[in-house]
Amino acid sequence: MRPAWSVILLTTLIGAGQGLFLALVTIEVFFKEGTIFFVGGATVSLVLLAAGLLASFFHLGHPQRAWRSAAMWRTSWLSREVIVLPAFMAVVFAWGAAHWLGWPTRALAAAGVLLAIALYVCTGMIYACLRFLQEWHSPLTVVNYLLLGSASGFTLAAAYSSWMAPELAAALTAGALCWTLLGFATRVASLARNARLKARSNLQSAIGVKHPRIAQKAQGAIAGSFNTREFFHGRTASLLRYSPAAILVAIAVADAIRLADADLLTGAIAVTRKAPVVTGNGRPFDAKAVQWIRHAYHIPAPAPYADGEVSVAGAARPTTTTRKRPMAAGSSSRRTAARAAR
Repeated sequence: MRPAWSVILLTTLIGAGQGLFLALVTIEVFFKEGTIFFVGGATVSLVLLAAGLLASFFHLGHPQRAWRSAAMWRTSWLSREVIVLPAFMAVVFAWGAAHWLGWPTRALAAAGVLLAIALYVCTGMIYACLRFLQEWHSPLTVVNYLLLGSASGFTLAAAYSSWMAPELAAALTAGALCWTLLGFATRVASLARNARLKARSNLQSAIGVKHPRIAQKAQGAIAGSFNTREFFHGRTASLLRYSPAAILVAIAVADAIRLADADLLTGAIAVTRKAPVVTGNGRPFDAKAVQWIRHAYHIPAPAPYADGEVSVAGAARPTTTTRKRPMAAGSSSRRTAARAAR
């Protein structure tokens, strides 16, 4: 996937802002700090959340219609995120203002924690709800957002406390390490799960044709789409078309002497015993690699038979020839006499 920088900034900044608020509430519960510490922390959290919200406008096709993104809240996790984020920002502002004014903050802190968790869930479910992407369609996606966002927030809180309250830096650093290790463990679990996934469909099932050999020559649409843009490999044509010159020469020679691709590969492996030939992407050459080179460089496959040769099936196929019956003597004169009598 090739996400826009605005999407990266959105998820990173609001995740760090949520995590920072959770760290501030943790300090409020277990430690006693002054008003300035909490007001400053709430301000930093609000700045991160506002910056993430601002970044979200840069990947909208029509930013002036952004308000419509909340209309599908019954079914869309994106709409729910759009609703929860401003609500969370309002609670963070109210929590900081309550500290500044000396008002009770427990109810606001509890509401802020619930909204922060809800926002993590909404953001993660935007990706986890996509069933056609098996790598994302997992509860681990939501858990990773929560853990990694909390790790970012606690890391930021540790840096903030080293300036405002050095006595809290050690505890917050330990918390940041714990969140980071948990995030690393769930990320490893997610990668291990993804490595075991099997494709649920193929070209045959996609088009309803059960032929064993189907080659896709086009993207299947007259224009680009989200999938063709975001999940494109990103490699340039020159890199994909790159192959060792020796292999191109070997294919040309093999075609000239009518050598099969399998024999060509056997010869290449025999010649390069200690340094096997690999493709431009570092993969070993096999039959599919040779087929791709033929496709990329427009090298037609050689004819399987020489001129005058036929296959066994062709030789066994009965030939249909029309034989003329010999004409009996005198038949021509009798037919002429009959026509004259008429």
